[in-house]
Amino acid sequence: MAEGQCIERFKSQPRLPGFAIPRRYDLFLRPDLSSCKFAGSAQIAVDVVDDTRFLILNAADLDIDGGSVWFRNPSSSKEVRPSEVVLVEDDEILVLRFDEFLPRGSGVLGIGFRGTLNDRMKGFYRSVYEHNGEKKNMAVTQFEPADARRCFPCWDEPAFKATFKMTLEVPSDTIALSNMPVMEEKLDGLVKTLSFQESPIMSTYLVALVIGLFDYVEASTSDGIKVRVYCQVGKSSQGKFALDVAVKTLDLYKKYFAVPYSLPKLDMVAIPDFAAGAMENYGLVTYRETALLFDDRHSAASNRQRVAIVVAHELAHQWFGNLVTMEWWTHLWLNEGFATWVSYLAADSLFPEWKVWTQFLDETTMGLRLDALAESHPIEVTFQLFVSLDFRSLASYIKKFACSNAKTEDLWAVLEEESGEPVNMLMNSWTKQKGYPVVYAKVNNGNLQLEQTQFLSSGCEGNVQWIVPITLCCGSYASQKKFLLKTKSEKLDVPELFNPENQKISGSVWIKFNVDQTGFYRVKYDDELAAGLRHAIEANQLSPTDRFGVLDDSFALCMACKQTLSSLLSLMASFSEEDEYTVLSQMITISYKVISTAADATPELLADIKQFLINLLWHSAEKLGWDPKSNEGHLDAMLRGELLTSLAELGHDITTKEAVRRFYAFLDDRNTSLLPPDIRKAVYVAVMQTVNSSNKLGYESLLRVYRETDLSQEKGRILSALASSPDPAVVLDALNFLLSSEVRNQDAVFGLAGISKEGRDVAWVWLKENWDHISKTWGSGFLITRFISSIVSPFNSDEKANEIEEFFASRTKPSITRTVKQSIERVRNNAKWVKSIGSEQSLGDIVKELADNKLHPSL
Repeated sequence: MAEGQCIERFKSQPRLPGFAIPRRYDLFLRPDLSSCKFAGSAQIAVDVVDDTRFLILNAADLDIDGGSVWFRNPSSSKEVRPSEVVLVEDDEILVLRFDEFLPRGSGVLGIGFRGTLNDRMKGFYRSVYEHNGEKKNMAVTQFEPADARRCFPCWDEPAFKATFKMTLEVPSDTIALSNMPVMEEKLDGLVKTLSFQESPIMSTYLVALVIGLFDYVEASTSDGIKVRVYCQVGKSSQGKFALDVAVKTLDLYKKYFAVPYSLPKLDMVAIPDFAAGAMENYGLVTYRETALLFDDRHSAASNRQRVAIVVAHELAHQWFGNLVTMEWWTHLWLNEGFATWVSYLAADSLFPEWKVWTQFLDETTMGLRLDALAESHPIEVTFQLFVSLDFRSLASYIKKFACSNAKTEDLWAVLEEESGEPVNMLMNSWTKQKGYPVVYAKVNNGNLQLEQTQFLSSGCEGNVQWIVPITLCCGSYASQKKFLLKTKSEKLDVPELFNPENQKISGSVWIKFNVDQTGFYRVKYDDELAAGLRHAIEANQLSPTDRFGVLDDSFALCMACKQTLSSLLSLMASFSEEDEYTVLSQMITISYKVISTAADATPELLADIKQFLINLLWHSAEKLGWDPKSNEGHLDAMLRGELLTSLAELGHDITTKEAVRRFYAFLDDRNTSLLPPDIRKAVYVAVMQTVNSSNKLGYESLLRVYRETDLSQEKGRILSALASSPDPAVVLDALNFLLSSEVRNQDAVFGLAGISKEGRDVAWVWLKENWDHISKTWGSGFLITRFISSIVSPFNSDEKANEIEEFFASRTKPSITRTVKQSIERVRNNAKWVKSIGSEQSLGDIVKELADNKLHPSL
């Protein structure tokens, strides 16, 4: 076989061949922060486990010095040079061909290389910041999922775990961080060489480096682990909250998992340019500034909560992901699913008044929305066990697979062993197929009839079945039943639910399935059962999680054309006295979608629907007022901002006028108490409702605030409001601003979320005209998917779906294929909903009645 053909067989392969296994990396890197170049060398200890004349590893965007590549067997001092060194850029692999078979057993591979600190926020890249008025570069890494290969040649797959010994040559005035503490420092004029302790065994995607100018705050855990928060010079006070959360969380996790944190230190660093929210690198966690820093004067309550949950999430990864790593990305849920769940556990322990387990419903709802698409995929995170998942099981799992790799089946095996329950059998129906069920519940001759089918947001029905963990309560939470629905349908005898004389449901009795929303399924109630739940909500007999569940299921079924908008609005009217943050927040989300759809489906009813929704939300808004109270809680502060934002977007004149008054007082005096952080987003959105092409004062004033602040959270608030103007010309100005040098690439997506309905068409034209630039700038990461989904998904006509499909037909690539398909599917589903609403005969009468029922005369 010709040599060229030999190399061909390694191309287009999903995974690297297992000829050799890396055991230890000895890495040297010399980054130049001025030229944004770097040079390096790697000596990789490997075990050759097969007869081979090839070594295949990953490398991308690197210049490999062929003359620097060698292989040495410890039993021989002789270095063997490869006869061919081929960098296959399309496959991101480095192929080394040797003339003779490499001896089996241990050996060392040496490689010299050069690269560029890129601007794409992945691999080894540069982030720009200001120090004493001068722009400077810092060097940062982001390797997950497969970008360590852009920094050094490596076996860049999670199963190829190894230890790492890092040496850096950096400017002497900088701080350089890696996964482990510095072991030795040598100063030589303007440069210094830092040698770091060798790491424990870990995957390449967890290796990390940060080099720049920083301040920090530090503290220690109860067992002496030093924790630091690094941030730009002058911002160290903003790291204190995250530091406190981190120290307490590490102590909590040590107790929960019965395994201590395994490294001698933990550094957390705020990076000015960072694509994701955060990254759990072992011992060196990197964050967006908004996810780590909290300013007591200018950050909102929602910012505080986000910092706490993100920090807890990343620290959970130090066990779930770093200590025990998934064998391949198929099992990513072993990282993300548990880290998310455990982060809420930690937040609830530290801040019980936040009621984060009720807020966790937002996480569930996001999963339900996505998994109801035909263009979804099997996800392994969706499960609900009948046994309680205790920490002894998790501790056993961690101890068994520590410093190793695990698959989904490994966790099921441990849970099954610990619980004695048939976990694997139950879970297979959830992990091996996509989607989830809707359970239809109806009264039938004195029995409850249950039937399951796949729920799809298109309104179609799949023929897939699940083993569904059914829970229900009848009339009170003291009367509950639990069972597994293993078949398509089943009859349920619930005698306490029915009047024995006429076999009809007793007037005061209600039934709620999926108690406290612990199962991953939806429920469609017949009219009789639905009426009972409305009465239960009005009588405040349901828990907040169940009120949320009834509302969210009704909303999803309405969007899927499985029930009418009239029935959804009538249900929402039952929540007129609602005061729970998570439930009201969901009502606000539903209100936005209803208004957006009704504007096209029944424009003649739009004003009445808006009035009904304003009436519904005003009760809580009036009770909370504009100004924080001395004894109010965290959730009150978050709710106030969301309510006022929604009222402004619904066109509530009183809210808009008061917001504008407060904004201009703020412009005159930035220290005024009239504009606390929790209502700033609401005020900025309200101001933009008054902006048009002939009066852009509010827009220009917001840009001035944006340019003056150095707080990332404040910049984000402003960006998210700029495109909410009802004037398409102003929306276009806002979108063009996102592409300017004044907005960091990571932050441009903030400005896409709030595009007004009036600005949709101009936003689509803007996306098409700027696609080449957007694709080049953001195309190598996940942020480009936000451009597509934010601008495309809100449309609601088949004609627009066809236009979008045609545009992307010649522009799609693997990184956006699924997002494009899902966005087009959403547009077609929206179009079906518009037609369904338009055909509702009695909708006008019901909307008029609801709008005229002014529950709160102060309006």
